[in-house]
Amino acid sequence: MQSGLDRWIGHVERAVVWLAGAGAVVVLVQMVWISYGVFTRYALNAPDRMVTEATALLLFPVAFAGLAYAMREDAYPKVTMLTDTLPAGLRKAVAVFNLCVMLGVGFFFSLAGVSATIRSFNSGASSEILLWPRYAFWAPGALALLLFSLYAVLRLVRLLRTPAAEV
Repeated sequence: MQSGLDRWIGHVERAVVWLAGAGAVVVLVQMVWISYGVFTRYALNAPDRMVTEATALLLFPVAFAGLAYAMREDAYPKVTMLTDTLPAGLRKAVAVFNLCVMLGVGFFFSLAGVSATIRSFNSGASSEILLWPRYAFWAPGALALLLFSLYAVLRLVRLLRTPAAEV
């Protein structure tokens, strides 16, 4: 039987997968759009001015869309040569410290992303060529960073509740 924490983590993990999938779709859109831009620039000698700005603006939300998914899949690079030799208690302490560092970085970037979203919304700023509102590009990245931070908190709580022998 699952605990309330495990159910919460399951719900957040489903959101994480959907967000990573949305990021993958945006990458595909960028790939097609950049290919179109290269074709029009060099084959037709008629460059599309929107390609560079649009793909650059889409880069921020895509960059953070997969953070939580990478944590879910344990896909961050690790060097475990030293930690594998530690006793279970110290190995757990290192894992808790690692998650705390990730959480601190996640909170910092979440705060920066939310702040940028709010400031760009309040200013009414738009992109120079596309005239799309800037907050539309900041908000998905801020959402991804908030989701990463929430997921890191839940993983940290689960790790703290796990006996050291199982880590």
